[in-house]
Amino acid sequence: MQTNTPNVLVLNQVSKSFGHGMAVKDVSLSIRENEFFALLGPSGCGKSTLLRMLAGFETPTSGNIYLDGRDIAPMPANQRPLNLMFQSYALFPNMNVQDNIAYGLEMERRPKDEIRQRVDAMLDTAQLRDLAKRRPDQLSGGQRQRVALARALIKRPRVLLLDEPLGALDKKLRGKMQLELKRLQHESGITFIVVTHDQEEALVMADRMAVLKDGEVCQYGSPSDLYENPNSRFVADFIGISNLIEGVRVGADQLRAGDQLLKIEPTATAGPNQVALAVRPERLRVLADPAASCDNQLSGEVLEVAYHGLDTNLHVRTAVSAKPLIVRVPSSDYHFKQFRSGMPIRLGWQAEHGRVLNN
Repeated sequence: MQTNTPNVLVLNQVSKSFGHGMAVKDVSLSIRENEFFALLGPSGCGKSTLLRMLAGFETPTSGNIYLDGRDIAPMPANQRPLNLMFQSYALFPNMNVQDNIAYGLEMERRPKDEIRQRVDAMLDTAQLRDLAKRRPDQLSGGQRQRVALARALIKRPRVLLLDEPLGALDKKLRGKMQLELKRLQHESGITFIVVTHDQEEALVMADRMAVLKDGEVCQYGSPSDLYENPNSRFVADFIGISNLIEGVRVGADQLRAGDQLLKIEPTATAGPNQVALAVRPERLRVLADPAASCDNQLSGEVLEVAYHGLDTNLHVRTAVSAKPLIVRVPSSDYHFKQFRSGMPIRLGWQAEHGRVLNN
C-alpha cells in the first residue's frame, strides 16, 4: 500500500471510561483508504471497546472519531456508513444464502433489479454461487463466514468492522480464511478493521496493525516493522517469540549480561542502563565452528528439542539468561537432527539482529 494513501478514519485522543476504570486511554490512530488494519492485543486490552465506539454502540468519554473529515463520535450507529460483522455471524436461519445476502438491501427498499444484480455479483465475489439456495445450517463454518461477509459488503460500507471474525473456526480453516478475508478486502476496495488476539492472524492479514495493552496503543505500523523493530518488551513478547536477555549498557554499543559482554547496535540516544536485549529465535545461529564470524557467541546446553513440523525449536540454557534461549532451526537439515537434551551447543547472532528495549 502506498504511504501517501489518504486517511479514511482518524481517531484523536479517544478515551472511554466505565465507572472508575478506563477501558480506552487517549488512543490516536489514522487508518487509510482501502487498508486492512488490525487491532491486536490480549483479552481486556480495550480493542473491542474501541471497535464498538467506531460502530456507534459506545460513545467516547472524550476525543474525536473522524470519518472522511467528519466527527462521527456523536452520530447514532444506524447513521454511520460502517458495518460491524460479529463473531457469531448472526445469519437468519430461515433464509437461504441468497436471501441472507439480500436482506440489507431489501431493508433499504432498493429497486428489485438493483438487488438482484448486486446479489448476483456478490455471490461470485464471495464464491458462494453453488451455495445460493442453502440455509445456514447446511453450511460449514467457513461458508457461513463468507455469507456474513457478503451480507456486510453488499451494502458497500465506507469501513467494515470485524470482531474476532475467525475465532469460532478450527486452526486449519482459520489459516485458509485469513487469505480469503484478505482477498475479499482487496477485491472490494473497502477498508477493513479487524479486532483479534491472534498475532498470526494480524501478521498475515493486516497492511498495518496496532498493539494495545491496558487500553493504550503500545505501537502501530506494518506487521514487519512491529515484528522486526518492537519498541517495548510487551510488543516483542506478544508478537511472535522473543528471547529477552536482561543486561546493563556498557557504552554505546555493548551490553553486559551476567559475565559476558554482548555487542549491540550503536545508539546515540541516552537511555536507562538496565535494559533487555530482544533476539528472535530465527536470528540465532547454531555455530559448528568456534572461529565463525559472528558478533556474539555463547556456549550452552540443549534442554529440550521441540519438533514443530517445518521447524524445530531448541531450548538452550546459557549463562546470559535465566530463561532458556529458543533457537529455531529447519527440521529438514540433518545437522540439527543430532541434537538431544543435555548436549553442548554454541550459538551466535549479529548485533544488528538484536533490539535493545528499555525496562
